[in-house]
Amino acid sequence: MKRIIISAALLLLIKVASAQHVEYGIKGGVNFANIKDDAADSKADAKTGFHLGGLAHIHLTRAFAVQPELVYSTQGAEYNDGKLRLNYINVPVLAQYMFAEGFRLQTGPQLGILTTSNFKSDHSETDVDNFSNADFGWVFGASYLSRSGLGVDARYNMGLTDVTKSNTNDFKNRVWQLGLFYQFKH
Repeated sequence: MKRIIISAALLLLIKVASAQHVEYGIKGGVNFANIKDDAADSKADAKTGFHLGGLAHIHLTRAFAVQPELVYSTQGAEYNDGKLRLNYINVPVLAQYMFAEGFRLQTGPQLGILTTSNFKSDHSETDVDNFSNADFGWVFGASYLSRSGLGVDARYNMGLTDVTKSNTNDFKNRVWQLGLFYQFKH
């Protein structure tokens, strides 16, 4: 199922990209991830991780663009007794408003496909199988692209769906991302 979703997303990117002015790029940076759980007895702390991937910046007009991405992202949370590690392949599709020679505001939906889930404590690491395979969220952010093609990006990924298979917990991903990207010019 994961391969089908990723393949469909890539085919959609290629199809849309062939019809418009497109610039491709690479990106990476640091994540500050946490889990929102209103009913939890123990408080989770932010887990530091990373993200790495690619993008297609598709100009629709001079001021508006669509930017689909394919990004590997390490997420989860830290607890007193260890770290919950949730790793995803995220596929955000961002609408971007471009202004003032390089500044961008962006927002849009994101589908996350879970690749691994485990809990690591001081002495052991165990797989956790009570997390769903998909996460749906919404992204808010801003970025700046220099004339050289190098840019900086800051965004907040707000999970909208419960990522557990449990009826008693309601975990939602919350991730701040800071990163750099390079957009190749034609």
